[in-house]
Amino acid sequence: MNEVFYNIVIVIAVLALWLLLIILVLRGWRNRGRRQEVSIGQFPVAPDDLGDAVIGPHSGLYVGSTLAPSWQNRVAVGDYGDRATTDLVGYEAGILFRRRGATEIWVPRESVTAIRTERGLAGKVMTADGLLAIRWVLPSGTEIDSGLRADDKEIYESWIEQYRPSTDGAAEGSTEPTATDINASTTQGTEE
Repeated sequence: MNEVFYNIVIVIAVLALWLLLIILVLRGWRNRGRRQEVSIGQFPVAPDDLGDAVIGPHSGLYVGSTLAPSWQNRVAVGDYGDRATTDLVGYEAGILFRRRGATEIWVPRESVTAIRTERGLAGKVMTADGLLAIRWVLPSGTEIDSGLRADDKEIYESWIEQYRPSTDGAAEGSTEPTATDINASTTQGTEE
């Protein structure tokens, strides 16, 4: 009888420890969201009349948004850091992540500061050029990266060409940076 009682106590202790760890993780995530609320502010809302799509829709997985330039500092405000299946649709006015079961994300065209391929974002690591990362500025002035792992990786180049930020005031005859140039200029925090 003592051995059975001893086993029950061990099982209860292990379950209590497991429950405590889960509570601490959830508490940490909520606290992170509260700390980020000030710098993140409100996400932009898509206009009522988007017009016709200029590219897409392309299906894939929205892997999340991170505070730029960190590829692991996931946004914890609302559900914007949550992964969800999505259709990525491009319009003249911007880019729309139509996420299933989560809030849509509207990225105004003038907010896009870079669009490139990456191998990792928000804890999701892929092979080289496995993700499409869109760096953009929120109305609060905070710069974030939002990423998509598309079902068809061949679409990335057309998105990069369509939404590459213009280089206002560039000298005539200068060339725009290629996706490879943009990739080479960004770091993922892997080289320390």
